Formats: sequence, structure tokens, C-alpha cells
Amino acid sequence: MNDRQKELIRILALHSDGYKQVKELAAELACSEKTVRNDMKAVEDFLQAYPAASLMRKPGLGVRLSIKQDEKSQLFDQLYRSETKSSEDRLLEITYHLLVNDRPVTLTQLADTYFVNKNVIKNDLALIARWLERFNLALISRQRLGHIIEGGELQKRNALARLPELVSSSTGKNKEIINLFPPFEVNTVRQFLKEMQHHFSVLTGNGDFESLLIHALVMIKRTAQRAPIQLDSAEGANVAETEEYGIATWFLKRLERKLRMPFPEEERVYFALHLLSSKGTHHPFKQAKGSGVTEIVDVLTSKLQKLTLIDFSADETLMAGLHTHMEPTISRIRFGFTIQNPLLSEIKKKYPYMFSMVMLALEEVETEYDLTFPEEEAAYLVLHFQAAVERLHKKRNQAKKVLIVCDLGVGMSHLLQAKLEQSYTGFDVIAAVGEWQVEETLEKHTVDLIISTKPLPEVDVPNLVVSPLLEAQDKKRLDEFLQSMENEIQDGQAMDTLVNLLDEEFIYLGVKQEHRFEVVELMAKGLMEKGRVTSHFPHSALARERSSATSIGGGIAIPHAHTEEVHRSTVAMAILAQPLEWGSEQVSIVFLLAIAKEDQAMTKSLIQAISTISEKPEMVYKLTGAGDTTEVMWLLDQ
Repeated sequence: MNDRQKELIRILALHSDGYKQVKELAAELACSEKTVRNDMKAVEDFLQAYPAASLMRKPGLGVRLSIKQDEKSQLFDQLYRSETKSSEDRLLEITYHLLVNDRPVTLTQLADTYFVNKNVIKNDLALIARWLERFNLALISRQRLGHIIEGGELQKRNALARLPELVSSSTGKNKEIINLFPPFEVNTVRQFLKEMQHHFSVLTGNGDFESLLIHALVMIKRTAQRAPIQLDSAEGANVAETEEYGIATWFLKRLERKLRMPFPEEERVYFALHLLSSKGTHHPFKQAKGSGVTEIVDVLTSKLQKLTLIDFSADETLMAGLHTHMEPTISRIRFGFTIQNPLLSEIKKKYPYMFSMVMLALEEVETEYDLTFPEEEAAYLVLHFQAAVERLHKKRNQAKKVLIVCDLGVGMSHLLQAKLEQSYTGFDVIAAVGEWQVEETLEKHTVDLIISTKPLPEVDVPNLVVSPLLEAQDKKRLDEFLQSMENEIQDGQAMDTLVNLLDEEFIYLGVKQEHRFEVVELMAKGLMEKGRVTSHFPHSALARERSSATSIGGGIAIPHAHTEEVHRSTVAMAILAQPLEWGSEQVSIVFLLAIAKEDQAMTKSLIQAISTISEKPEMVYKLTGAGDTTEVMWLLDQ
């Protein structure tokens, strides 16, 4: 808008309690009445970003701006800010207004509002559209009308509450989101939440408090706009039996009195569901009849056993934990209620194999029970299964043949041996000798590890120097040493697996596709055309990628599909010409894993090798700069 049009809005806003005739406005603006009428069209377009604001016209009286006080403050701030907003703030605001506005908004309106050209807005909308997909929402462009978001009310609310995730530097962005709501409502909700926190001992974490504050503000906004939430009646009855429902009722009654607006029953259930999902709440959902929790846990565990060749059924700790965790999870999913998982990225990077297997196993659960598990929920399940694997690993840990070297006398040698055997049940101490006996002992016995009280001359056996009293810091160093030994052995075996399965024929250099789905499709079709996989493999790999981005950190992604779709185990590799957005990360190297059913035991080793590469930036750098496929194979084989 130009300066005259901004001044027109300012005049109308300052006199919003009464009407102004067009000739009066023309005199104040020093222009013709026709110009004022034309400017009013621009003003109406601008006001579309403020759902509660509109121009009211009455013959004989003139024109009046109908606007609430809180939106008037936002309006003045928008008109007279001294500098343009950052790209991140602009993204947040545009998305917010699209989500709460039921009227289309044009590129021109947005460009004028944020003082940028249309191409900038087009890029913003493309990014917003991709982000909205995770909530099953679509940004639709209607010819001559503008852009509007289509989708369910619950999905829109979930997106509103998680707006900070839209921008890369989401830390601290909750404040920007909260500032989009009227200060009076923010202060009121904050006050009542603190009272609720005091009376009922809920919301113990600051993150829980801020999250619920945003959800409550969204609920007020949408209720005022007469955009009610739609929830399943059976699930609603289930939630109504919980203590949190009573807390929600207590909270909303206070809001009703303060804001003078009623909240329907569905909003009480909706708010109770948020309380149930907060970390500060420890009351589980009552399992509804026919909820199928036990059956779902059984199907998930059974499928995961087939994929990993690990028997999880005998782990009572795992089964109890899954049942407790799965009940609220299923209720959240059936409501369409999403959660934030601050550990998601870390879990995908630290446990890429288990995350991939859980996502594949969940596909069978989703098909059989008509559920859709988002990756945030899947990541929490990964922790349960990974803990079970580590418990099993401890039981199966093979004894290491250990040689103790100590020149401080027989008594001290025996003391060190006793401390080691007490702390490390997997140690088989073959002898405790002096330094002069080491060479002779190694000739007679196979030794995995030497633990010595003094530095030794060069020996071919891994060795570590500790205090003869084996103090706490010695145990910590020994734990780290043992883990590094295990990792070296596993990494070597894993890299051999990768090199053996990677065929130069399926290494793609300088790939220029613009979307990760296109990269996966290119690689999958290459395998299909050579008969390595079934004709359904590309679809299966894309479906897996759509459910959750397969990036594992370090600029690497590992798309994959079910073993049933593979004729011959093969790994394809793509090195991208430029880093490509892959979920929430940038990826430069893609490994497409096609593992046949008879070879699925090697999947863990394969993913471990790729994970090791992702943790070595210099290796990733060298691979991305490789001149040909021979150099790629040479680098991997080092």
C-alpha cells in the first residue's frame, strides 16, 4: 500500500467508534472522493489478513472500520514498523494468517503487506506448502482469488501450535508465535495456567507450559471464529473419565467467565487430551474396550522380530514398557493429535538401524489397524526396542581373555584381578604377570586385552594402563576403551558389507534432481530395470520416504524398502551435485538399500557402516568430490 492508503486506514482506525463520510476523508487526505473510493478497495484487500476487521458502509452515514482493540494494535504495528521483518518472522506470520483465515489471500496482498516482491512470496508459499504436508494440509491456489489452506480443523490447530518448527532456528520462536495473539488473552491464559499448575501439580516442565499456552490461545482463537473441533465420541468418552478432564473443565470455566465466551464439550476433551500428553502428567489413559493395545503391541513386536532376527518376546521389561507407552500413543493418533519429540533428530542419527526397522514394522500395524504413526511417535518406540537390544547384548557379551601386567607384587596383582573380575563379569583373566613375562605369555596364550599398571613396550595386543587400585576414572577409561575396541571390530566388518553390496553400476555422480523423492525414484528405477528388485520396489521406497525422511545426519540419507521387494541384495549410491533438503536436514550422499529377505541379517551391519561414514565429515567431503565411481569405491575400501 502507498502512504495515502496507510493514512486512510489510520484515520478510520482512530475513529472506529463512528462513521466518516467519503467527502470528509477526501478533505483530510487532500484527494478526490473517487480516489478515496478506489483506495478503499486496497484497504479491504489489506484487511483480509485481519479476520475480525472489516469496512462497514451505511448510506447517508459513510464508512466505518469495525475492528477489535487488540487487532487495532497489531494493525498500527504493521503499518508503521520502521524495518521489514526477517524472512523467518515473515514466514511465521504468513502461515499463521493462512491457517486462521478462511478467505483466500493473493500474492499482491502479501507482497504489499511485507514490502517484498512477489517472487519472494512465491518462495515462501512453496516452503509453507511443503511444511503443511506433514499435517495433512494443502495450500491451494485458486485462480483470481488467491491462496487458502484446505484441511481439517484439528490438523490446522496442530500446525498452529507447532509453527516454530517451520523455521530452521526454532529456538526461542515460541515468543514470536505468542505475540501473534492478543496480549489480554495471552496474560489471561498464562495466569490461569499458573493457577492450574499450583492447584493440580501439572505442567512441571517449562516446555509443557509454553506448549499448552499456545494450544489454549489457538483454541480461543478458533472458538471465536466458530471453527469447532470434531472428535470421535467414543474416544471423547474415554478421555472424559480421566482426572485431566476435570482439570480441563476447571480451567475452561475460568476462561469462560473472564473472556465471556462459551466453550463446547469437544473443547474440554481437546484440552484434556493436551494435559494427558504433557510430560508433567502421570495419569495414563484408561484403555478403552476394543482399543487393541495388546494386539497392536504383539503385531509390532512380531514384525520387528522378523526384520531384526532378534527375539523380543521374552523381554518382560520391554513388553510392560510398550503396553504402558502405547495406550496414550494410540489415543493421540486416533484423535489426530500430534506431539513434539525434541529427541527425534538425535534418535534418527544415533539409532538409524532401529529407527528404520521400527518404521517398516509400523507399516503393517498401520495397515491392519487403520492408524498412522508419525515419526515423532515412532522415535519414542525406538528407545524401548533399543534398550531391549542393549539388555540382550549384555547377556550375550562374550568373555574377553585378559592379561594383567603388574610389577608391584603378588598381593597387588591379586587385588587388581579381584577388582576387575568384580566389575567386569565378561573378563576371563588368564594370568597376572610381571612385565618381563609378557612376551612369553603371549606366545602360549591368545589374549584379547592387556591391562597394565605401567606403560608397555610395543605389543600387538590392545592394552591400557590403569591404577593398581582401579579407581573410578580408571573404570571410565576402561569402559570407553572396551567400547572403542568393539566399534573398531564392528566398523571393519560393516564396511566390508557395504563395499561388497555396492555395485559401481548403481553409483550416480552429480545428481541434479530437485526433490528427495525424485532422487529415490531415480535410484529405485535403476535397480528395477536391471532386475535387482520388483516393479513395486520404487513405490515401496517412496512410501517409506514419505512417512519419514531417511536422513541420518552428516549429510547422508538411507532410503529403503521391504525385503519382499528385493530379488538380489544391492546398494545404490547417489552423490548430489548440490546438497538437497531431506526432511529437516541437508543431504549430499544417498545410499538406497535393497536387501533381500535371506540377507536381512546384514542390514544392521550395513547401516552401521553408513552411520560411521556420516560421523566422519572428511570422508563425506572426499566422497562428494570424487571424480568417478572407481575413486568412490577406493575411498570406501580404505
